[in-house]
Amino acid sequence: MSEPAPAGAAYGVAPGAPIAASAEEIGEVAFGPDGLVVAVVQEATTNEVLMVAYMDREALRRTLETGRTWCWSRSRREYWCKGETSGDRQFVRQVRYDCDGDALLVLVDQHGRGACHTGERSCFYRALGDAVATGRS
Repeated sequence: MSEPAPAGAAYGVAPGAPIAASAEEIGEVAFGPDGLVVAVVQEATTNEVLMVAYMDREALRRTLETGRTWCWSRSRREYWCKGETSGDRQFVRQVRYDCDGDALLVLVDQHGRGACHTGERSCFYRALGDAVATGRS
């Protein structure tokens, strides 16, 4: 009887390991006029969407080289590595790009409490209609 594949084996790299991508592959990413591309960050094992952020070429390069999620903060106008302040780190398993190349899907192992700066596991912890259903405003 063979050993089961380690968790995440289907993703090609160990969580947090550098990801080798060719210049041609990176050239397929369609950065917008502002130099940014949307990056949807998803938990690799559960498919839960954790957050949406933006990357430029440098943030994508850092993500691929370090195996950690790097983004560009549009409000602070600086790079940030998810979890360096909060301790709630993301270890990248794979970065995918969509058919048009204008969106990235970053598959991660989320460590710590979660991805949201509010302390929630996901930034998508609210649903439209919740206030009506619960009587909250």
